[in-house]
Amino acid sequence: MECISVFDMLKIGVGPSSSHTLGPWRAAQRWIEELKDDQLFYKVEGIQVHMYGSLSLTGKGHATDLAILLGLSGTDPEYVPIENINPIVNQIKNSLVLNFNNERKVPFNPEKDLVFHRNFLPFHANGMRFSATLDDGTTYEQTYYSIGGGFVVKEELYHPKDNLDIIKQFPFSIQKGTELLHFCQNEQKSISEIVLENELSLRSAEQIDIELKRIWDTMLECMYIGCHTEGNLPGGLNVRRRAYDIHQRLKGDLKYNSPEQWVEVIRKTEVKFRQILKWVSCFAIAVNEVNASLGRVVTAPTNGSAGVIPSVLMYYLVIENHQAGFEEIKKFLLVAGEIGSIFKKGATISAAMGGCQAEIGVSSAMAAGALTELLGGTPDQVLIAAEIAMEHHLGLTCDPIGGLVQIPCIERNSMGAIKAINAAELALDTDPKNVKVPLDVVVNTMWETAKDMNSKYKETSEGGLAVGVHLSDC
Repeated sequence: MECISVFDMLKIGVGPSSSHTLGPWRAAQRWIEELKDDQLFYKVEGIQVHMYGSLSLTGKGHATDLAILLGLSGTDPEYVPIENINPIVNQIKNSLVLNFNNERKVPFNPEKDLVFHRNFLPFHANGMRFSATLDDGTTYEQTYYSIGGGFVVKEELYHPKDNLDIIKQFPFSIQKGTELLHFCQNEQKSISEIVLENELSLRSAEQIDIELKRIWDTMLECMYIGCHTEGNLPGGLNVRRRAYDIHQRLKGDLKYNSPEQWVEVIRKTEVKFRQILKWVSCFAIAVNEVNASLGRVVTAPTNGSAGVIPSVLMYYLVIENHQAGFEEIKKFLLVAGEIGSIFKKGATISAAMGGCQAEIGVSSAMAAGALTELLGGTPDQVLIAAEIAMEHHLGLTCDPIGGLVQIPCIERNSMGAIKAINAAELALDTDPKNVKVPLDVVVNTMWETAKDMNSKYKETSEGGLAVGVHLSDC
């Protein structure tokens, strides 16, 4: 059984894609660690990286090539200053030399040593092979798979021993929604309380609070940056940033000097149905415009769907409950993380495997369930909300134009957020004994739908809007 922490589901990284950017970045770091473990790092004289399937077909649009260069250079996506990214990449391209793990110089020509293959490896659509030529003429190779949400595995280690060790520490081992409800009922606890007990088996209460606060601060800063940055997004589609204009019209003349003051200012603005729709959309779009610009975001559960959870949580803070603070934020993130882990265990959070239902659909379900607990819903109603949100994303395709996480990805975050809020309200008015579709059924249905879906709708840019809209028209 796979063990997944909330901090596995909500990870700080760099856009635009968790599976195509963060995953390859982490794979490069992991490969370096393995070279060092085998005492081969200082014997490397040449490097090639081969990308397969979806990583190849949409890799350049998702900055897979840049992520690998940054990972091989020894930077960390959680902490590297965003302003350092382009200089590091340009230095490699101009000098044809890689500062390998920021420790030693190795010849590297990105045009020749980053190799894109259209064929798919059998285990997963996002495969990559790292190959090193050693000083004795031999080759050292490792193959990794980016399976969504920044998770990276080897085929033979899909259920690594580390996870089995961790699960022994969890007081509540959860694979399905029914198991989660069982623990809530037996312990007479909310979902957030059950999840917190599991997290406490891995970290102290202080560490949990610090990390959850850091995740929320990153989300808030991301919304803030997106709402205060105008211009066009990079990549060649010439997509104009929309959050800035929407925000300017909504906020009026109110003044503030920080993200925290910004929250208080928004609480003073006019609240009607149309304004709520616009604010929620503005928050979601802001995040994903930052994501599309190689900015820092939180995978929730992926980069492409990073805007749904912060926008729904922000909705709660500025519309529903003006007295809410860190305790409510903490509960929201704990519940959201657990719901996301149920989808990852029972289906997938990778668009390359399941289409956009695996990203926006899952994020909407996570947000819907989390919001429901904050609004006073029972554990049953939390799972009802998650089910409703996913039910109405089933079959959603992933067809990014130009392989960029921009169209239709950015708007889909807005739609996923609005659906999450609606799903929460429907769940709160639902008697659990009248429910016809349990969460576990919709998780399984999502996975069956994913397996039936044509590969051209799975983050390959070979179908749907990706071919229906000509780049020359953009």
